Amino acid sequence: MIEEAIKDLLYKIADDQLILGHRNSEWTGLGPILEEDIAFSSMAQDKIGHSLAFYTLLHDLGEPEQDTIAFSRQATQFHNSQFTELPNGEFDFSLIRHFLYDHAESIRFEMLSNSSYKPIAKVATKLKGEIKYHVLHANTWIRNLGSSTEEAITRLQNSLNSLMPYALGLFEPSVYEQELIKSGVYKGEAVIQEEWLSKVQQVLSATALTMPDLASLTPMVGGRYGTHTRHLQPLLNEMAEVIKIDPTAEW
Repeated sequence: MIEEAIKDLLYKIADDQLILGHRNSEWTGLGPILEEDIAFSSMAQDKIGHSLAFYTLLHDLGEPEQDTIAFSRQATQFHNSQFTELPNGEFDFSLIRHFLYDHAESIRFEMLSNSSYKPIAKVATKLKGEIKYHVLHANTWIRNLGSSTEEAITRLQNSLNSLMPYALGLFEPSVYEQELIKSGVYKGEAVIQEEWLSKVQQVLSATALTMPDLASLTPMVGGRYGTHTRHLQPLLNEMAEVIKIDPTAEW
Protein backbone atom coordinates (compact mmCIF):
# COMPACT_ATOMS: atom_id res chain seq x y z
CA MET A 1 0.00 0.00 0.00
CA ILE A 2 2.85 2.42 0.76
CA GLU A 3 4.05 2.04 -2.84
CA GLU A 4 0.69 3.26 -4.13
CA ALA A 5 0.85 6.17 -1.71
CA ILE A 6 4.31 7.14 -2.99
CA LYS A 7 3.16 6.88 -6.60
CA ASP A 8 0.25 9.19 -5.80
CA LEU A 9 2.66 11.74 -4.33
CA LEU A 10 5.09 11.47 -7.24
CA TYR A 11 2.35 11.93 -9.82
CA LYS A 12 1.07 15.16 -8.32
CA ILE A 13 4.56 16.64 -8.02
CA ALA A 14 5.57 15.60 -11.54
CA ASP A 15 2.31 16.70 -13.17
CA ASP A 16 2.44 20.11 -11.47
CA GLN A 17 5.97 20.65 -12.73
CA LEU A 18 5.18 19.51 -16.27
CA ILE A 19 2.04 21.59 -16.69
CA LEU A 20 3.40 24.79 -15.14
CA GLY A 21 6.64 24.29 -17.06
CA HIS A 22 4.69 24.36 -20.29
CA ARG A 23 2.68 27.37 -19.19
CA ASN A 24 5.90 29.23 -18.36
CA SER A 25 7.37 28.26 -21.72
CA GLU A 26 4.55 30.18 -23.40
CA TRP A 27 6.30 33.40 -22.34
CA THR A 28 9.24 32.58 -24.61
CA GLY A 29 9.47 35.46 -27.09
CA LEU A 30 6.67 37.33 -25.32
CA GLY A 31 8.24 38.50 -22.05
CA PRO A 32 7.76 42.19 -21.18
CA ILE A 33 11.54 42.67 -21.23
CA LEU A 34 14.30 40.47 -22.61
CA GLU A 35 15.55 39.43 -19.18
CA GLU A 36 12.12 38.13 -18.20
CA ASP A 37 11.68 36.37 -21.51
CA ILE A 38 14.89 34.49 -20.74
CA ALA A 39 14.06 33.99 -17.05
CA PHE A 40 10.65 32.40 -17.66
CA SER A 41 12.09 30.24 -20.43
CA SER A 42 14.84 29.05 -18.09
CA MET A 43 12.42 28.30 -15.26
CA ALA A 44 10.19 26.44 -17.70
CA GLN A 45 13.11 24.27 -18.72
CA ASP A 46 13.93 23.59 -15.07
CA LYS A 47 10.37 22.57 -14.26
CA ILE A 48 10.03 20.23 -17.21
CA GLY A 49 13.38 18.71 -16.22
CA HIS A 50 12.10 18.27 -12.67
CA SER A 51 9.00 16.52 -13.98
CA LEU A 52 11.21 14.08 -15.90
CA ALA A 53 13.11 13.25 -12.71
CA PHE A 54 9.88 12.38 -10.90
CA TYR A 55 8.41 10.50 -13.87
CA THR A 56 11.62 8.46 -13.84
CA LEU A 57 10.99 7.54 -10.19
CA LEU A 58 7.49 6.47 -11.19
CA HIS A 59 8.87 4.36 -14.02
CA ASP A 60 11.24 2.73 -11.53
CA LEU A 61 8.13 1.74 -9.54
CA GLY A 62 6.60 0.02 -12.56
CA GLU A 63 4.68 2.88 -14.20
CA PRO A 64 4.93 3.43 -18.00
CA GLU A 65 7.84 5.08 -19.78
CA GLN A 66 8.35 8.76 -19.05
CA ASP A 67 7.18 9.98 -22.48
CA THR A 68 4.09 7.79 -22.25
CA ILE A 69 3.21 9.21 -18.84
CA ALA A 70 3.77 12.80 -19.95
CA PHE A 71 2.11 12.77 -23.35
CA SER A 72 -0.35 9.89 -23.60
CA ARG A 73 -2.81 10.56 -20.80
CA GLN A 74 -6.11 12.43 -20.94
CA ALA A 75 -6.90 15.35 -18.63
CA THR A 76 -8.88 13.17 -16.21
CA GLN A 77 -5.75 11.07 -15.65
CA PHE A 78 -3.58 14.00 -14.59
CA HIS A 79 -2.87 14.83 -10.93
CA ASN A 80 -1.77 18.44 -11.27
CA SER A 81 -3.54 21.17 -9.34
CA GLN A 82 -5.93 23.38 -11.28
CA PHE A 83 -3.66 26.28 -10.26
CA THR A 84 -0.94 25.18 -12.69
CA GLU A 85 -3.16 24.72 -15.76
CA LEU A 86 -4.80 28.15 -15.88
CA PRO A 87 -3.84 30.21 -18.95
CA ASN A 88 -1.08 32.75 -18.38
CA GLY A 89 -3.11 35.91 -18.76
CA GLU A 90 -1.10 39.11 -18.34
CA PHE A 91 2.40 39.12 -16.87
CA ASP A 92 1.14 40.11 -13.40
CA PHE A 93 -0.95 36.91 -13.31
CA SER A 94 1.99 34.69 -14.23
CA LEU A 95 4.27 36.51 -11.81
CA ILE A 96 1.90 35.97 -8.88
CA ARG A 97 1.48 32.30 -9.84
CA HIS A 98 5.27 31.95 -10.04
CA PHE A 99 5.61 33.55 -6.60
CA LEU A 100 2.96 31.41 -4.91
CA TYR A 101 3.92 28.15 -6.59
CA ASP A 102 7.67 28.29 -6.13
CA HIS A 103 7.41 29.14 -2.44
CA ALA A 104 5.25 26.03 -2.03
CA GLU A 105 7.64 23.85 -4.01
CA SER A 106 10.67 25.17 -2.14
CA ILE A 107 9.10 24.07 1.14
CA ARG A 108 7.96 20.76 -0.35
CA PHE A 109 11.36 19.90 -1.77
CA GLU A 110 13.14 20.88 1.45
CA MET A 111 10.81 18.57 3.35
CA LEU A 112 11.19 15.73 0.85
CA SER A 113 14.98 15.97 1.00
CA ASN A 114 14.59 14.37 4.44
CA SER A 115 12.09 11.74 3.29
CA SER A 116 12.29 8.16 4.53
CA TYR A 117 11.84 7.15 0.88
CA LYS A 118 15.43 7.54 -0.25
CA PRO A 119 14.89 7.83 -4.03
CA ILE A 120 12.64 10.88 -3.59
CA ALA A 121 14.97 12.34 -0.96
CA LYS A 122 17.88 12.09 -3.39
CA VAL A 123 16.00 13.84 -6.20
CA ALA A 124 14.60 16.56 -3.92
CA THR A 125 18.06 17.26 -2.51
CA LYS A 126 19.47 17.61 -6.01
CA LEU A 127 16.72 19.90 -7.30
CA LYS A 128 15.90 22.13 -4.33
CA GLY A 129 18.83 24.44 -5.13
CA GLU A 130 17.30 25.33 -8.49
CA ILE A 131 13.98 26.17 -6.87
CA LYS A 132 15.77 28.45 -4.42
CA TYR A 133 16.73 30.68 -7.35
CA HIS A 134 13.16 30.61 -8.66
CA VAL A 135 11.98 31.87 -5.27
CA LEU A 136 14.62 34.61 -5.21
CA HIS A 137 13.53 35.74 -8.67
CA ALA A 138 9.86 35.84 -7.68
CA ASN A 139 10.53 37.66 -4.40
CA THR A 140 12.58 40.34 -6.15
CA TRP A 141 9.81 41.17 -8.60
CA ILE A 142 7.03 41.05 -6.02
CA ARG A 143 8.93 43.37 -3.70
CA ASN A 144 9.84 45.79 -6.49
CA LEU A 145 6.52 45.95 -8.32
CA GLY A 146 4.44 45.57 -5.17
CA SER A 147 5.96 48.79 -3.87
CA SER A 148 5.98 50.78 -7.11
CA THR A 149 3.21 52.40 -9.10
CA GLU A 150 -0.51 52.35 -8.35
CA GLU A 151 -1.15 50.43 -11.56
CA ALA A 152 1.43 47.75 -10.74
CA ILE A 153 0.12 47.31 -7.21
CA THR A 154 -3.50 47.11 -8.38
CA ARG A 155 -2.68 44.57 -11.06
CA LEU A 156 -0.71 42.36 -8.70
CA GLN A 157 -3.36 42.59 -5.98
CA ASN A 158 -6.12 41.61 -8.40
CA SER A 159 -4.11 38.62 -9.59
CA LEU A 160 -3.32 37.61 -6.02
CA ASN A 161 -7.01 37.78 -5.12
CA SER A 162 -8.08 35.70 -8.12
CA LEU A 163 -5.32 33.11 -7.82
CA MET A 164 -5.37 32.47 -4.07
CA PRO A 165 -8.31 29.99 -4.13
CA TYR A 166 -6.48 28.00 -6.80
CA ALA A 167 -3.18 28.25 -4.92
CA LEU A 168 -4.82 26.71 -1.85
CA GLY A 169 -5.63 23.73 -4.08
CA LEU A 170 -1.89 22.97 -4.20
CA PHE A 171 -2.30 21.55 -0.70
CA GLU A 172 -5.20 19.21 -1.43
CA PRO A 173 -4.43 16.23 0.83
CA SER A 174 -3.74 12.83 -0.62
CA VAL A 175 -6.13 9.96 0.02
CA TYR A 176 -2.98 8.33 1.43
CA GLU A 177 -2.03 11.37 3.54
CA GLN A 178 -1.89 9.69 6.93
CA GLU A 179 0.01 6.71 5.57
CA LEU A 180 2.62 8.98 4.00
CA ILE A 181 3.01 10.92 7.24
CA LYS A 182 3.23 7.81 9.45
CA SER A 183 5.80 6.26 7.11
CA GLY A 184 7.98 9.38 7.27
CA VAL A 185 7.73 10.03 3.54
CA TYR A 186 6.85 13.64 4.36
CA LYS A 187 5.03 15.69 7.00
CA GLY A 188 1.89 16.31 5.00
CA GLU A 189 0.13 19.06 3.08
CA ALA A 190 -1.18 20.91 6.13
CA VAL A 191 2.37 21.46 7.39
CA ILE A 192 3.52 22.68 3.97
CA GLN A 193 0.55 25.07 3.70
CA GLU A 194 1.15 26.56 7.13
CA GLU A 195 4.80 27.31 6.38
CA TRP A 196 3.87 28.58 2.90
CA LEU A 197 1.39 31.08 4.27
CA SER A 198 4.04 32.37 6.65
CA LYS A 199 6.62 32.78 3.88
CA VAL A 200 4.18 34.46 1.50
CA GLN A 201 2.95 36.85 4.18
CA GLN A 202 6.53 37.74 5.09
CA VAL A 203 7.24 38.88 1.52
CA LEU A 204 3.90 40.67 1.10
CA SER A 205 4.39 42.59 4.34
CA ALA A 206 7.32 44.43 2.71
CA THR A 207 5.02 45.68 -0.09
CA ALA A 208 1.71 47.47 -0.54
CA LEU A 209 0.05 44.12 -1.27
CA THR A 210 -2.23 42.39 1.23
CA MET A 211 -3.07 38.74 1.80
CA PRO A 212 -6.66 37.96 0.78
CA ASP A 213 -9.08 36.95 3.52
CA LEU A 214 -8.52 33.20 3.48
CA ALA A 215 -11.58 32.48 5.63
CA SER A 216 -13.79 33.77 2.82
CA LEU A 217 -12.17 31.63 0.11
CA THR A 218 -13.12 28.18 -1.13
CA PRO A 219 -10.01 26.22 -2.16
CA MET A 220 -10.19 24.99 -5.75
CA VAL A 221 -9.48 21.31 -5.26
CA GLY A 222 -10.08 18.17 -7.29
CA GLY A 223 -7.14 18.44 -9.67
CA ARG A 224 -5.19 15.81 -7.75
CA TYR A 225 -7.84 13.26 -8.72
CA GLY A 226 -8.79 14.22 -12.25
CA THR A 227 -11.16 17.18 -11.88
CA HIS A 228 -9.74 19.93 -14.07
CA THR A 229 -10.70 23.16 -15.74
CA ARG A 230 -11.59 23.34 -19.42
CA HIS A 231 -8.08 24.65 -20.07
CA LEU A 232 -6.10 21.46 -19.41
CA GLN A 233 -7.12 19.18 -22.28
CA PRO A 234 -6.33 21.75 -25.03
CA LEU A 235 -2.91 22.26 -23.43
CA LEU A 236 -2.29 18.50 -23.36
CA ASN A 237 -3.31 18.23 -27.00
CA GLU A 238 -0.80 20.92 -27.90
CA MET A 239 1.94 19.30 -25.80
CA ALA A 240 1.42 15.94 -27.51
CA GLU A 241 1.49 17.23 -31.11
CA VAL A 242 5.07 16.15 -31.81
CA ILE A 243 4.84 12.68 -30.28
CA LYS A 244 1.59 12.04 -32.17
CA ILE A 245 3.38 12.92 -35.41
CA ASP A 246 6.55 11.01 -34.50
CA PRO A 247 6.17 8.51 -31.63
CA THR A 248 9.95 7.92 -31.69
CA ALA A 249 10.71 11.55 -30.74
CA GLU A 250 12.63 11.99 -27.49
CA TRP A 251 12.77 14.74 -24.82
